[in-house]
Amino acid sequence: MRESTALDEMICFQLYAASRAMTALYRPLLDPHGVTYPQYLVLRVLWHDGPTTVRDLGRALRLDSGTLSPLLKRLEAQGLLTRARGADDERTVLVSLTDPGQQLRDAIGDLTPALLCAVDLTVDELTQLQHLLIRANRPGRTA
Repeated sequence: MRESTALDEMICFQLYAASRAMTALYRPLLDPHGVTYPQYLVLRVLWHDGPTTVRDLGRALRLDSGTLSPLLKRLEAQGLLTRARGADDERTVLVSLTDPGQQLRDAIGDLTPALLCAVDLTVDELTQLQHLLIRANRPGRTA
């Protein structure tokens, strides 16, 4: 008899599976705009914060430059953002939305209501889950 993997009892697996499920919920909402979920996250930061450095963007998204650079390159190729070296320090790269990138905010709109309809949780339960995940994902936390 084969031993059970007991995946349902592993918190790490539940977080992984939930993350994949949530990302899949975004796909049909973002595909018509030609944007992937990771690209959407980049856009969300820029829509909220305005022009920002690659370094600060990486911090906000918790991505290293090896992961973030290709994302930015694709968004730039799509005409949604620009990258420019700093005038005072060429090591600094400023990321800014283009007009089409800014207009995409209105085209995509707020996806929260659509996602609320897709999950079997109340608003209060989602809020509680969000608070717990924020606590569990505090930057700088060590195991």
